This record gives sequence, structure tokens and C-alpha cells, in this order.
Amino acid sequence: MVQTGERLASTASERYLLVYMIAVLVIITSLVILFFVVFLKRKNKLLLDKIEQQQAFESEIAQAQTETQEQTLKNIGWELHDNIGQLLSFANMQLSILKMQVADDVKEKFKDTSDALKESLAEVRALSKTLNNEVLLNVGFEKSITNELNRLKKMKFESAELQIIGDKVDFKDRKHEIIIFRILQEFLSNSVKYSEAKNIHIILNYQTNSLIITAKDDGKGFDVTNAEKGSGLLNMKSRASLINANLELISRPNEGVELELNYQYNTVIK
Repeated sequence: MVQTGERLASTASERYLLVYMIAVLVIITSLVILFFVVFLKRKNKLLLDKIEQQQAFESEIAQAQTETQEQTLKNIGWELHDNIGQLLSFANMQLSILKMQVADDVKEKFKDTSDALKESLAEVRALSKTLNNEVLLNVGFEKSITNELNRLKKMKFESAELQIIGDKVDFKDRKHEIIIFRILQEFLSNSVKYSEAKNIHIILNYQTNSLIITAKDDGKGFDVTNAEKGSGLLNMKSRASLINANLELISRPNEGVELELNYQYNTVIK
């Protein structure tokens, strides 16, 4: 009987010890899991903070670059209007005075030069307006695009048209108006320099929540994959990112170039 009691007591002790060891093991395992979960959350939070800081830094850099570019364009616009414009006006005035002092049979020879000077002066003044964001805001978004297309049409395009779909929606932040215009201006500038296009077409599609802009030329096109690092494309994408707009450039050799921009009306500038 005594031995039986001892055996039972030994078995109970072993059970208690086993339960104790299992409990300790469960507690340790739980602590390890808890520590691992907390570690992962902290690690993810640090990574997210780092990404957000990097995005904020890149956004500030892009914003600073855009503001610098705008100020540079404004300065160039002033130089064109105030200095070069005045020089051309003075040259045209001097030519008119000289024209009155020569014989009648010579006056006709001054006509082509005088016309060229007048046209150059008009081009300089028109260009100066497109470079000054204050003038653009006064003129308005759609009118500024129309003026730019008319100016380019005189230069080389057979047609340069603006099509408007839907009812116009005013920009909540007029800085966005300038940014989108600069994107289109960059596209048009590239068309002039590289595309060999004859026709260009811009569509402003005012939808309920967004403005869809399509700009297309019928030039020689290019391989987009080989142009990802081009300054023009990077500049357009950088400006689009500032206003959270989705920008896509579509092109193939001999098929022209098409720009698609999706801008949400309720976007707040960073």
C-alpha cells in the first residue's frame, strides 16, 4: 500500500512538472511571438516613415525645381518683352524713318524687312506672355492653350486645334492650372523640335470628377522605352506628380505621339 501511494504521488508530481514545463514553454513561446510581432510592427513603421520622408523630400525637391523653373521662365518672359521687344520696336521705328528718307523706287525694298521685323516683334510678345505665369492666370487656361496653338500654327503646323468636351470646371488651386499648361507646353515644344508633325490636336474632356487631357501629333514618333530618361519626359512626369495627376505618354515609331493626363479636381497641391 505504501509503495502504491508513493507511485501515485510520483506520478502526480511528474504530471504537475509536465504541466508546469508546458505552461512555461507556452509563456516563453507567446513572449517570443509577441516580441516578434512588435518588432515587425516597429520595423514596418520605421520603413513607412522612411518612405514617407523620402516622398516628402522628393516632393519638396520637385516643388522647388518647378518654382525655380517658373521664376526662370518669368524672367525670360520679361527679358523678351522689355528688352528684346523694345529693341525690335526701335529697329522697326528706325527702319520706318529711314524708309521715309529714301526715294520712292527704293521704299518697296524695305517692305519685306519691315514685315519681318513686325512679325518677329509679334512672335516675341506672344512668346513672352506664355512664359509669364501671371499673364497666363489673367488670360485663362483654355485661352492660353489656344494662343499657344495659334502661335505654333504660324510657325510650322498645318493645323493645331483645341477641342473642348463637357462643361468647363474651374481649378480649385490655380497653381495646378499653370502646372498642367507647362506640361502641355513641354509636349508642344517637343513636337516642334523632334516630331516633324504637321498636325496637332488637344482635347480637354471635363468629366464629373476629373479632367482628361489628350494631346496628339502625327509626327514620326519614337520608342518610349528608350526615352524614359529624357529630360522632357521626366520634367512632365515630375510636374504631374506634384498634383497627383496620372500622366502617360504613348508612341511608336512612325505613329506619332499621344499624351494622356488624368487630373482629379479635388487634388490639393503638396
